[in-house]
Amino acid sequence: MIADGPVLPPPPDRAALLAAYALPDRDTRRVRMNFVASLDGAATLEGRSGGLGDASDRLAMQVLRTLADVVLVGAGTVRVEGYGGLAVGEEDAAWRVARGLPGQPRLAVVSSSLDLDPDSAFFTAAVTRPIVVTHAAAPAARRAALEQVADVIVAGEQAVDLRAMLDLLADRGLRQVLCEGGPHLFGALLEADLVDELCLSLSPMLVGGDAGRIVRGAPELECRMHLVHAIPAGDLVLLRYRRG
Repeated sequence: MIADGPVLPPPPDRAALLAAYALPDRDTRRVRMNFVASLDGAATLEGRSGGLGDASDRLAMQVLRTLADVVLVGAGTVRVEGYGGLAVGEEDAAWRVARGLPGQPRLAVVSSSLDLDPDSAFFTAAVTRPIVVTHAAAPAARRAALEQVADVIVAGEQAVDLRAMLDLLADRGLRQVLCEGGPHLFGALLEADLVDELCLSLSPMLVGGDAGRIVRGAPELECRMHLVHAIPAGDLVLLRYRRG
């Protein structure tokens, strides 16, 4: 009998992924990027990244969130993807507490214009008080409104200073940063030489169209990454790259 195709290994479980993505320490400040991309490099399908992933991608995302001190996103990603009520599950929360961590990671959004609705689910459904990162020249009225529902961090004078942002987050004990996008925030972090890891789910899809890449807005540069693991998860592959 001729097989129809290769026999794929079973998808990794939660314990295996916690071991695969384990941090060497929690004291060193670290920025991890978590993205999904198609085989032909698309970062979205029908305008959203969620359509490229599957159950294994979602499990990996939950594991990465479990390991993080703070989940960082750009304002555009909040509006497009929806981040209301972000939380790890009970088992993951218990895992964190058993290791001396708060039950839930914090959630932070970066916004220069502060074009964020204080009544949106990002704030009203939050399980921990959200963080808003902006700069000193951001609109004062919007800042005052958001201070009612979030901790506002000012990093930079006329634009958000990402390095200062990371310093200020670290001062709050938030050293393990998981950035989930979007591509422009990834580009800004890359341009500022602040990316330590890329955790990429390689989706078994060809998308075509004019979807953007996982990095946008950065000038051409060279940032060499080294493969830590490549874990088959059905037809999807979970890749982890690290600098240095």
